[in-house]
Amino acid sequence: MKKDQLFLSTIAPDAAEEARRHGLGLEIAEYCTAWNMDEQFDTTHAAVTKELTGVGRRLLHAPFNELFPCAVDPKARELAALRYRQAIALARRYDARKIVIHGGFNERLYYPCWYTEQSVVFWKDFLKDDPGVDIVLENVLEERPEMMTGIFREVNNPRLRMCLDVGHVNAYSPVPVEEWVSACAEFLSHFHIHNNDGTRDAHCAPGEGTISMAALLRQAQTLCPEATFTLEVLQAAPAVDWMLAEQILEG
Repeated sequence: MKKDQLFLSTIAPDAAEEARRHGLGLEIAEYCTAWNMDEQFDTTHAAVTKELTGVGRRLLHAPFNELFPCAVDPKARELAALRYRQAIALARRYDARKIVIHGGFNERLYYPCWYTEQSVVFWKDFLKDDPGVDIVLENVLEERPEMMTGIFREVNNPRLRMCLDVGHVNAYSPVPVEEWVSACAEFLSHFHIHNNDGTRDAHCAPGEGTISMAALLRQAQTLCPEATFTLEVLQAAPAVDWMLAEQILEG
């Protein structure tokens, strides 16, 4: 993996330092909570600006609390669209090349067919105007890859691609993550990399969990050679060290 393909999420307190040390990018996570775009913006913006100093490549993670682009209620979709437009404006401000957005599926709220159908309605409407950045839709509780691939096929817009969160697959899907990579390869533009024991979303280092991460990353690079990757872990330094030791990341 080339260094310009790898990003570190700012959920790790040492992400900015490690990004500068190794010449990596940053995925801005501070705006995952929407109020940081409103009353907390000045404080958040100052912190983000400091983190980004000396880091040339940036991605941005959009807010996700109470936001459902798959919602049946049009008013709920309006709220999601409002917040995503705010996040896109911030992505442009920070010169972020992609924006990560959660798909929003919850098995206790939606039938899977509703999820795909309503997501298509939302994204076709949202993308009538070019957002100016690439949107990568991230799986969280989605149980099967076809729930995601159906959205991309029907929307059929090059601005909408997929972020495969491999830790979420391991914790929430009965389908092995390797099968997700194969099934979604044509739509994959980005990966969130973290590990767990299969029982919960723990955001462990890549070598700490039940995913055979080295083999998985090599599969991902073979099938999706242009994709980017974010280490979405709680401490960046050990994860980067693991990538170098496994000779996955170029030295």
